[in-house]
Amino acid sequence: MKHKNALRKHKPNLTKNTDMKKTIVIISIALTALTLSSCGTTRAGALYTDVTAPVAVGSGTGSRVGVSKSTTYFGLISLGDASIAAAKRNGGITTVNTADEHISSILGIITTFTTTVRGN
Repeated sequence: MKHKNALRKHKPNLTKNTDMKKTIVIISIALTALTLSSCGTTRAGALYTDVTAPVAVGSGTGSRVGVSKSTTYFGLISLGDASIAAAKRNGGITTVNTADEHISSILGIITTFTTTVRGN
């Protein structure tokens, strides 16, 4: 008889389930905020991006062009060098007249940053 009474007195622990749901919600909100926090600084749209913007403007355009590129995967892994220095090196440029940045992205899965410099 003791066994039957033990089964009747057992109640599910709803507090643990509620705490787990709260934890999952808090983690989800934190990850979403972390992911979206970089969107405003890179001029990237959430669904699609194809933006070119000036980085530096000087006089003239120059006779040489140098390009550098970096790629970000899922907003988690970034590879490459999209710096002005790398673009100068790639184009054999010593004096930069203009520098532009191009960002392209589809759903934030793969985002490409390209820097183009013109100079001599």
